[in-house]
This record gives sequence, structure tokens and C-alpha cells, in this order.
Amino acid sequence: MGYPMAGHLSRAGYNVTVYNRTPEKAAQWVEKHGGAKADTPASATAGADFVMMCVGNDNDVRAVALGPDGALAAMRAGSTLVDHTTASATVARELYAAAKARKVGFLDAPVSGGQAGAEGGKLTVMVGGDADVFAKAQPVLATYARAVTLLGAAGAGQLTKMVNQVCIAGLLQALAEGINFAARAGLDVERVLDVIGKGAAQSWQMDNRGRTMADDKFDFGFAVDWMRKDLSICLAESRVNGAALPVTALIDQFYSRIQARGGNRWDTSSLIRLLRD
Repeated sequence: MGYPMAGHLSRAGYNVTVYNRTPEKAAQWVEKHGGAKADTPASATAGADFVMMCVGNDNDVRAVALGPDGALAAMRAGSTLVDHTTASATVARELYAAAKARKVGFLDAPVSGGQAGAEGGKLTVMVGGDADVFAKAQPVLATYARAVTLLGAAGAGQLTKMVNQVCIAGLLQALAEGINFAARAGLDVERVLDVIGKGAAQSWQMDNRGRTMADDKFDFGFAVDWMRKDLSICLAESRVNGAALPVTALIDQFYSRIQARGGNRWDTSSLIRLLRD
């Protein structure tokens, strides 16, 4: 995700320095987009006005942002750190406090839209943080997004992304069941999707994954491993705030069965495999 997002920043005229824990990826980015690469997060962020981070999970966020070679170590007062990782609200608040202690602005800003959205510059960005910091960062974030919205204080972006993932999980399971039902009923699945996609059942998942699900193709977009990581965050937060997530918990177990079949890197629409086999 970060690779094409940084590319949009470069094409928009920003002076971009990149860091990746796999140095070859940073070198490939520089070869394609120009700019510069750094050997540590701190050396990448020295002198920067804005720092965008997109890694894997809470521990990755801490490893890249904190410590003597972390991103915050070299950031100057008045600059802004934006975390695009899908992580917990807890780590978002932790980084907000660490940044504030250094007089650095911080926004938790997870994204939705998948690889296609990142490449097309059409991501949806859900943001938590202070309004003045958001106002300063919004034009930069708009470089690779079609919607950038402040939802509340630090952690609100991550909480909103949890809502997003809960809704997607339910949609995908329902879509898998519907497509499987149509096929077993002897219907033309493509025509069924075409007609119901013009009514109340329409969704992004139906438009972008319905036909590939029917064709048993799962090499598009967001991987099952990452969805399980996200759902584990949702379920952990629900235990704190008391929200009931019975369907989400069930679908998380369905994804564990996909992993057991070796589908770790299949995209999340692969739920239909459990209904077919």
C-alpha cells in the first residue's frame, strides 16, 4: 500500500524520502519514482514536514516509530507523523502521546480501498487526532485519497477502520452464500449479479469481487492473513467496549479454516471456497 501512496506524493511534486525494512523495495521505489532512500526510519524523517507510515501491526508500528532509530527520534517540532497502518486504538493513543511529548503532531489514519485504491489514488482515509494537525495534513493526504475525514480524537481513525472491517466481513460472507446458492440453483450467476447489483443488494464487494468469486479466482486485493489480523483487533476492542460481534467472530473462524487450507494469501473473497468444497 505504501509503495503506490508514496508514488502519488512524488508525482504531486513533494520531495520524498522512503524507508522500508526490506531495503530492496526502497531501492526499487527510488528507481521508479526518484527521490531518496534511507537506511533507518530516523534518517528518513530528519527534516521532514510530514512522515507517512504504513506497516503491518501494533508491534511493527512501535518498532518503526519509537526507539533511538525510530521515525519520531529525528522529527522536528511542528512536523506531523501520519500512521496509515491498520492497528489498535491503543497503539494510536500511545503514539499520539509520544509525538506530543516531542511537539510533533500525530494522526492515526488507516485506509480503505485496497491495492487498486492505493494505485489509483482513490483511498478512503479515516482519521483520528487534533483538528489543527488534521487541517495541515489534509491537502497532503488528498494526494492519494478521494475521501479524508476526521472522526475524532486519537484512536478514532482506528476505531472507524474496525467498523469498516466488521461490515466487510459480513458482506463477503453474505455474498459468498448468495453466489453459491445461485450456482446450486442452476442460475446464470453473472446475470444474477448484474440484476441484483442494480438494486438494494449492490455493494463495492459485489461490483469488484462477485464475478471473480464465481470464477474461483482469489488473487485480488486484501489477503486472508491481514483480514484475520484486523478482525482480531476488532474482537479485542469489542471485549473492552462491550459491543456484541457474533457474526464477526464466526467469520473470523471461517477465515481460520481458509488458512488451514493454505489460503493465507488468497484474498478475503475466498470465503466461498468453504461453501463449495
